Formats: sequence, structure tokens, C-alpha cells
Amino acid sequence: MTLQQLKYMIIVAEKGSITEAARELYISQPSLSGAIKEVEREAKITIFNRCRAGVALTTEGMEFLGYARQVVQQMELLESKYINNEPVKQRFCVSTQHYTFGANAFVELVRRFGQERYEFILNETQTHQIIEDVRNRFSDLGILYLSKSNESVLRKIFEENNLEFHELFSAPPHVFLRREHPLADREQIRLEDLKPYPRLSFVQGRYESSNFAEELFSNEAAEKSIKISDRAAIVNFMIGLDGYTISSGIFPKYLHGDSIISIPLGEDEIMRIGYILNRDRELSELGEIFIEALKQYQDD
Repeated sequence: MTLQQLKYMIIVAEKGSITEAARELYISQPSLSGAIKEVEREAKITIFNRCRAGVALTTEGMEFLGYARQVVQQMELLESKYINNEPVKQRFCVSTQHYTFGANAFVELVRRFGQERYEFILNETQTHQIIEDVRNRFSDLGILYLSKSNESVLRKIFEENNLEFHELFSAPPHVFLRREHPLADREQIRLEDLKPYPRLSFVQGRYESSNFAEELFSNEAAEKSIKISDRAAIVNFMIGLDGYTISSGIFPKYLHGDSIISIPLGEDEIMRIGYILNRDRELSELGEIFIEALKQYQDD
């Protein structure tokens, strides 16, 4: 298989459509379909499943694309340095649960890197997608948490996918709510105190369960529940609807002023926040900078 064919595979996966990929690549659809079949025949696997909506990666295809991206990226680095005489363009990608401190650490990474050419990706996404992104080498590392309620299941998944979890810091659970919330004057909040208010949580798609939830105690019954996918929206719903969410309590004030506060949750749990890596990979220099930036929040 050729480098060009690997590039074709990557574009098709990103577009989810052979027609759209062919249009972007300025080649005919039959030529692209033939290239896909040739790679699948040579690799002896099925990379894409065809369906009415387009194409979707198979499990084997996800793993194949992870290695393909690495090959293409390394070739681009070689071309930049030795053929085009350009500064090396660094790529770094993090997939993460929706943590404000994670976004700020990423800003610190970009500031400290300081070079002219780079491609940085911060992918705030669902828990299962974080695992897939790291497993398939789309992301250099993934940020998520373990707790007593999810650890056994997630560690089994890590083992099956050749991933390792590295703990950064632990934090007792806190309730996030607006400063003028009726419970805002409490020194501690219990789960039963939250029952009259809307519970805000992040959508996990077809993996909706307490094992993949970003919020602790997600298996507790709630009369009012709002699921969303955007971190900015969850703040708006806290302010506009007296909603709440349960997380680590780490929330840099300068990103949202004093409009949101966190109050300790009086329940027996701990969030152990960390990162996952492929077992055969070590942290890159950029990864070390990012992790160092994350660690500054462990005393918040």
C-alpha cells in the first residue's frame, strides 16, 4: 500500500462518505472505492462498513487508521524539514472529559510551545470516545477520572485496549451551582438536598451508564434531568434554571468570574483524575508540558 492510499483512508474516515472524500481529493468515486478495496485486500481486513448514510469504520479499521495517521504524520514531518525546509509542524491531540481546567491547561501548552507551525487538537467528548481516540492513536492521551463506582469496569476496558491509567490527583466531589442558588449558602450539600433541582449531565450517547458518566452518582434517580453536550451550555443552565452538576470542584474562577461556585458534596466518593496512554507509548515533550500544566490545579 502507498502513502497516498493511507491519506485516502484518513479522508474517507473523516468525511464518513466516499462521495464527499472523492470530491475533496479531486478524484473519481470509482477510483477512490478501488483504492479502498485494494488496501483492504492487502491488509486482509475490512476497514469500512458500507451503509446508506455512507461508510463507518470497523473495529479493525479504527486500529488500522490509528497506525495510518502516525505514518502520514511522520512523512509530513520529514517533508517539512528536509524537502520544504520549513520548521517542523508539531501535532498534539488530547481527548478529554469536559473539564474547564483541562481547557486552560491546553491554553498554557500552546503559550509555552511558542513555535510558528503546529496542529493542536482539544477534543472534549464522550468517555467511550476518549478511550477509542487513544486506542486508535488519534489522540496522544486522554483525560478522565476513576471512582469506586466505575473503576472495575473502566480498568477492564483499559486492559482490553492495551491502555494504562496514570493518576494525576484526587478530589472529593463538589456540587456546581450558581452563586445565587437557594443552596449556595450551605457549607455542605447532600444528594437529597438536590432533588428539587434539575440535574445537568453530559450526553454519553449509546454508552449512557454510570460507568461512562462524567458525573458522580449518575445512577441516583432524578425527577428533573437535562443532558447536554456542550460545556458552555451547562454553565448557562446552572445560571438560568438553578441546575446543578457534580464534579471535582476544580473550576478556575477567572474563566467564569464568580457566577459559578462549588460546594462539597457530603457523600462517600473520590474522583481520581488522570490520563490514559497506549502501553507502548511514552509521554511526548508536548504531553509532558500539558500534564505539568494540569498538575498546577491539584491544590485548587
